[in-house]
Amino acid sequence: MFVIVTYDVEVGRIDRVRKLLRRYLNWVQNSVFEGEITLSNLAALERELLEIIEGDDSIYIYKVKLPKAVEKKVLGEGKGAPDNFL
Repeated sequence: MFVIVTYDVEVGRIDRVRKLLRRYLNWVQNSVFEGEITLSNLAALERELLEIIEGDDSIYIYKVKLPKAVEKKVLGEGKGAPDNFL
């Protein structure tokens, strides 16, 4: 399944969240990751994220059921890994 993950966490936890997300997904912009992930890896990622976040932190996980129906357009210079969005 294809997912897009965004996060807004306290500065002291940003590096831990970013490092964890990089193990599973591609970094595309500050606080945004995307990529293909299995259901079991997604469940593992969610468990690990819950061990890191606290208080007012928030993480949004968008599950894209039909990735071919989503069009991605980047204005300016893209960040992170090469564009692999379908």
